[in-house]
Amino acid sequence: MSIAQKKFYEKYKIEDKIMNILDIIAKKRDKKELSKEEIEYFIENYTNGNIADYQAAALIMAIYLNGMTKEETTHLTIAMANSGDVLDLSELGIVVDKHSTGGVGDKITLILMPIMAALGVVVAKMSGRGLGFTGGTADKLESIPGYRTNISEEEFRNNVKEIGISLITQTANLAPADKKLYALRDTISCTDSIPLIASSIMSKKIAAGANKVVLDVTCGRGAFMKNKEEAVKLSNVMKQIGELAGKETICVITNMNEPLGNAVGNSLEMIETINSLKGNMPEDVKEVVLELGSYILKLAGKGEDIEKNKIEIENCINSGKAYKKFIELIQRQGGDISYCENTEKFEKARYQESIIFEEGYISKIDAEKIGKIACNLGAGRIKKEDKIDMSAGIIVNKKVGDYIKKEDIVAILYSNSKEKIEEAREMIKQAITITDKKVEKEKMILGII
Repeated sequence: MSIAQKKFYEKYKIEDKIMNILDIIAKKRDKKELSKEEIEYFIENYTNGNIADYQAAALIMAIYLNGMTKEETTHLTIAMANSGDVLDLSELGIVVDKHSTGGVGDKITLILMPIMAALGVVVAKMSGRGLGFTGGTADKLESIPGYRTNISEEEFRNNVKEIGISLITQTANLAPADKKLYALRDTISCTDSIPLIASSIMSKKIAAGANKVVLDVTCGRGAFMKNKEEAVKLSNVMKQIGELAGKETICVITNMNEPLGNAVGNSLEMIETINSLKGNMPEDVKEVVLELGSYILKLAGKGEDIEKNKIEIENCINSGKAYKKFIELIQRQGGDISYCENTEKFEKARYQESIIFEEGYISKIDAEKIGKIACNLGAGRIKKEDKIDMSAGIIVNKKVGDYIKKEDIVAILYSNSKEKIEEAREMIKQAITITDKKVEKEKMILGII
């Protein structure tokens, strides 16, 4: 036995029996609890290529069907966090990370983080790209010509030290096990599993080096969690993982039945972000920004009173400080700020079509369907290698509960493909429901955990 083989045996033996992936798959298939060592073995050897995709898929499917205990989920999270680099941001002071479980029209990070930086909170934020019907923060940022989301860790740290904020993509070696597992889960229809979602999110938060975490747990038709009960379960699991990892965690459950704000699509959402930071913010977006921001301020030691924190955030927007910080961020990372000063400069889609409905009250705007229509128009990716059309998307001018007249434009479709516009014209009629009875507007904040 070679030295390397001997080390491997000593590291991965249980009761003098060498571990192997087949036994681990069988154990989870039979609804038994995996040990910390077995989970670490799987993550290490799948990450480095010693375990094949089909074997990993079998184990993930067994986890999907049989679940995991809280202990297993925590061990999985820590193992994934430790599969690559773990950033040490202690030199920056208290860093509060914010993460959303995903949604349609979700530009909260883009609006909220410059506000937080303007209020003295350290913002060192890594965000992902979009896949499927949920958009990615990094893609939206790149709709501003020149903005660099892929910068070195040194530049990332320097930006935070000097201007208090940096928004970038996830570094290549941050939780690499999660990258592999996330892609695998997507191909075998195992995305909506609470242990797998919780470990995926929290492994990245732990590896990214923040001291404290505020999670926006979206809930509804346009989210992974379709109802509040599921969102509460996910929140409780993530909160426990955070606490076990020594990171104070707060979960805010938000409504994602209808798209957030009016814009869905990369440059369209960036324009809405810029307008929001200038003081013209949709009411539903504002409600979420104020709630999440108030808890970030609390965790950062900037104010214990949530209602007073909300006033501070509104003052920061109204004074122009938030917009100024946003401009500072864009300029610092190479973006052309003239697009922020004049949003008419953003490239326009070749084809636009206004959608009109019959008169009545809007009773439903299906966020998932709207997201999929926007994706088909070119605003999203079906596969990771797909190229996004930054100008494609949808503007939904109305909200659930609004009364519309016959001549009102309810939505506008944007695409560089005439055929895709024609397809979307029929699809959007199924995404928006009109009734003759008045409908109450839905609450945006569904719970705090």
